Amino acid sequence: MKTFFRNILTLIITFIVSFTAGAQNTKSLLWAVSGKGMKEKSYLFGTIHLICPQDYIWTDAMKQSLLKSKEVCFEMDMDDPNIMMQIAAGMIDQSGKKLKDYFSPTDYEKLEKYVKDSLGMNIELFQQMKPVALQTLFSTQSSDCSNPISYENNIMEAAKTDNKEITGLETVSEQLDLFDNLPVDSVIKDIVDLLNGKNTDRGDFKKLTTAYKNQDLPALGKLIKESGASDKDIDGFLDVRNEKWIPRMVEKMDRTSVFFAVGAGHLYGDNGLIALLKKEGYTVTPIK
Repeated sequence: MKTFFRNILTLIITFIVSFTAGAQNTKSLLWAVSGKGMKEKSYLFGTIHLICPQDYIWTDAMKQSLLKSKEVCFEMDMDDPNIMMQIAAGMIDQSGKKLKDYFSPTDYEKLEKYVKDSLGMNIELFQQMKPVALQTLFSTQSSDCSNPISYENNIMEAAKTDNKEITGLETVSEQLDLFDNLPVDSVIKDIVDLLNGKNTDRGDFKKLTTAYKNQDLPALGKLIKESGASDKDIDGFLDVRNEKWIPRMVEKMDRTSVFFAVGAGHLYGDNGLIALLKKEGYTVTPIK
């Protein structure tokens, strides 16, 4: 399960949920934000970054909320033409090591075969990359289909069609810093466990998908708690970022109606976006 928190390109990171008081019995991925003199409502939508086409849900309420909004805001500015180049540059290992230097000869031989079999790529393409870059790619293999789709991509295309402004809550460098703070030894261990069949994530991914389809955030929270994700992962990947995002969200909502699309794990919990927005005095209500 740790690999879910380390998926940059598919913008990972994000299913940890635990409900706050007053919202425990509500099942919804979509929330309206109002109050504090706002001229128009804004919306908060919890995504799952990769999902099989047959599991994809997009209700009329979700569609209408997106249509009503004038701006669409993701975790990062997905419309930035330089974003992929910045991410690629941030994934280059500046330590002087090559990828093979992190593994024993036996594990590296397994890794070479796994990359070829699962990704259809030559391991030499990754020699200058940080180990977490490879782990990120592996995490996209957790789904039960060969053609998973992205909520972020679909929402972005809809926003472009309607000529909506597309923005982000944090910069590429801010998100890359999260991965640089991960212990390299832990990343290598996760990769080796995967190579040895100890950490495939497929069963957990299926359970998460089912909970997501049911818009059952309490169930998602329970699954994540059982996954063994550390408090450090939760704090760094979710809580700290949520606290940082709130003033940025407020600034945007004071200006116009915004459709925020972020990983579902950011929505709930004592330090989740819903609770933090309520603490700021906003009314946050579920939409079905």
